[in-house]
Amino acid sequence: MAGLQEAGRLGIRPFEETDIVELRPNWSESEAQVAIRAAYRQVLGNEHLMKSERLVSAESLLVQRQITVREFVRTIALSELYRTKFFYNNFQTRVIELNYKHLLGRAPYDESEIAYHVDLYSSQGYEAEINSYIDSWEYQQNFGDNIVPYYRDFETRRPGQRTVGFSRMLQLYRGYANSDRAQGQKQGRLTWEVARNLAAPIPAAGSLAGTTGGDRGDLYRVRYLQAASPNATVVRQGASEAVVPYDQLSSRLQQLNRAGRKVISVAPV
Repeated sequence: MAGLQEAGRLGIRPFEETDIVELRPNWSESEAQVAIRAAYRQVLGNEHLMKSERLVSAESLLVQRQITVREFVRTIALSELYRTKFFYNNFQTRVIELNYKHLLGRAPYDESEIAYHVDLYSSQGYEAEINSYIDSWEYQQNFGDNIVPYYRDFETRRPGQRTVGFSRMLQLYRGYANSDRAQGQKQGRLTWEVARNLAAPIPAAGSLAGTTGGDRGDLYRVRYLQAASPNATVVRQGASEAVVPYDQLSSRLQQLNRAGRKVISVAPV
């Protein structure tokens, strides 16, 4: 857990000071309403919810003890509301990042996790993709049936967590008052660092707190080794570089990889 001073500078202090929302035995209707609001905030990425968008039937079932918090979370994530806000208009890697964030409370740890969910969606569809998070051992161990998911990687005390999750989560988190949809980010935010198994540096103090969106710099300098010409008499490699906009970074790295180039650094301009 970050210290209070550091948490304030990084903009995560509200999560350090907020209790976990859980419906314990003999809960009251007012406590159920707290859980409902917390579930909407978490699963919808802090997006403002209009009264007409609320899932009234699912709320009623939870209040009447006909479904658990876990099933209420599932209902939100499978709803047309969630698909409209996050699924239809985003690239698949971005959708997977947000599913990890919203449903498991963390960022993807490595490329194998991204690849697994790409394959799952391609072969079995949207519902199987959502259910794979909520029915997972990880979800059960951390949230069970009655805890509203929350951002777990701002703490690193639980078995199986990886410290890389802290910096990855900060790349997905853009401030307590911000929402995931307001970021305007349609491509994966973690594409290059997950693909290269790197962790982005922790942002400078205050650079995230109160942010209203934006990216980690608009342009990136990619340095790579350029192979010698097949007709060259001397076999050697020379370093080259290119300045690439963030929204083209993933495709450019893939292009370099297909061409046999070795990327040696990626850094903001």
